[in-house]
Amino acid sequence: MATTTVEERNNDTINEKQSTTQFEQPTHSARRRVYAYVKRFLDVVLSVIGLVVLALPMAIVAVLVKMDSPGPVFFCQERIGLGGRVFKMYKFRSMCVNAEYTGSGVYSGKGDARVTRLGRILRATSIDELPQLLNILLGDMSFVGPRPPLTYHPWPIGDYTPQQRRMFEVRPGITGWAQVNGRKCVMWPKRIEMNVWYVDHMSILLDLKILILTVVKVLSNADNENTAATAAGENTEK
Repeated sequence: MATTTVEERNNDTINEKQSTTQFEQPTHSARRRVYAYVKRFLDVVLSVIGLVVLALPMAIVAVLVKMDSPGPVFFCQERIGLGGRVFKMYKFRSMCVNAEYTGSGVYSGKGDARVTRLGRILRATSIDELPQLLNILLGDMSFVGPRPPLTYHPWPIGDYTPQQRRMFEVRPGITGWAQVNGRKCVMWPKRIEMNVWYVDHMSILLDLKILILTVVKVLSNADNENTAATAAGENTEK
């Protein structure tokens, strides 16, 4: 009867491990692809429904914005999205024109004089974010994902560490894990860390949890004001 040598047994073990690894990796990758397809399908369907259902209310808001203060109805701002690509994100304008270049810049605290009368209501209810339904339909954004940063704040994309740049592996969202865990009160390095955590753990169930927590945050208007600068002028993780 043939005998099996130690070397042959070791080779069999190595081959078995390689086979298992080769089997598990495509499965994990396949799950992520299925998740991405399902998420994008839901994004498109829900954004279309949202734009249709909210068309009249959004038209009314647009008229009120125009009547409330001089300037355009929409506030368009360049943000960093999927793969580091720059896109224009849309909001209803809630501040005076060129507000980001005056006063406290990108930070808006309680009683900020740059915020219009209607803008205070739009910000408190997050109605100013509704035009981002168009960004979702266009493929720039998702309902859930890392909140897209400005091209220059907290710092230019070239100053992000390789680990921090992983937050750009997915579409940015109207809301995200960082938004339901501190929102504007969290320092940017920690905020980015939470964004990367989301990239590693994203799933339909996690997205649903974030959406539910977002509703709670919006209804309570929690963490919706900058209490202090959250970037400290530099990348503290570099």
